[in-house]
Amino acid sequence: MLYRGFLRLVDRLPLPSLRTQRLLALIAILTQGGIAVTGSIVRVTASGLGCPTWPQCFPGSFVPVGVSEEVATLHQVVEFGNRLLTFVVVASAAAVVLAVTRARRRREVLVYAWLMPAGTVLQAVIGGITVLAGLAWWTVAVHLLASMLMVWLAVLLHAKVGEPDDGVVVATIPRPLRTLTALSAALLAGVLVAGTMVTGAGPHAGDKSADRPVPRLEIDIESLVHLHAELLVGYLGLLVGLAFALYAVAAPQAVKTRLHVLLALVVAQALVGVVQYFTDVPAALVAVHVTGAGLCTAATAAVWAAGRVRTTEPAREPVAV
Repeated sequence: MLYRGFLRLVDRLPLPSLRTQRLLALIAILTQGGIAVTGSIVRVTASGLGCPTWPQCFPGSFVPVGVSEEVATLHQVVEFGNRLLTFVVVASAAAVVLAVTRARRRREVLVYAWLMPAGTVLQAVIGGITVLAGLAWWTVAVHLLASMLMVWLAVLLHAKVGEPDDGVVVATIPRPLRTLTALSAALLAGVLVAGTMVTGAGPHAGDKSADRPVPRLEIDIESLVHLHAELLVGYLGLLVGLAFALYAVAAPQAVKTRLHVLLALVVAQALVGVVQYFTDVPAALVAVHVTGAGLCTAATAAVWAAGRVRTTEPAREPVAV
């Protein structure tokens, strides 16, 4: 009953074109990834507790108090600014839901669209837990990993929106290669988890207050860095092997192009990591590295999505391997 009322309300909106729907899905990708980047800026500027309470910024106030003996004004502005960006993420998520609902898209598209606002609400809760836990390393790790998951889902939403509702699902690459793309996603997840552990043991805790030290991961950072690097090498090696296999089976150009972009991003991300290691992790490169993580996640999701598409064109049987 409630949903029917929602549909009647949505039907009063202008009918969005396919181009508009895809644009809104693209904005969802950018905002989901962008909030992770701004979160890294909060961390490297030690502004993580610029708003020491949640959902309020300070006890009795939802906005910064300006002058505080405990928290510098700059830290308040940076952290509160990041919180305000949540409303931008929510607005973009709501816009894509309204667009695909008004266009009466298929159920699959609607599910992915509704995951955007649902995931954003979950992220807000995780952010609150992070603040209340005093920026404990594991809460920050979960916060970033959840953002990367949202980027992945937003990319799949964009892909699904661009496919016809009345088409049929066809495989563009053989099943073994489809399995390799899934394995690449699993390796990427391992790289991301290891990366958050490096951050948890690293120099950027998110706050430098002497009277409230941030709980850190008590594991040798050199060991974590090596684990992170080895997983990245494995991830890159699998992608190189997948590239050779795609040419062997004459995969569609769209799949190969996406993989080429992914390979370039992973190599660039690896170079940033090397520079970070030998320059003692400068703050500016942390934001660059988080941006790279989001881009690699998005590109890996795009490769995965390209391996199985919905189309109205006659299916071309992929070459077996």
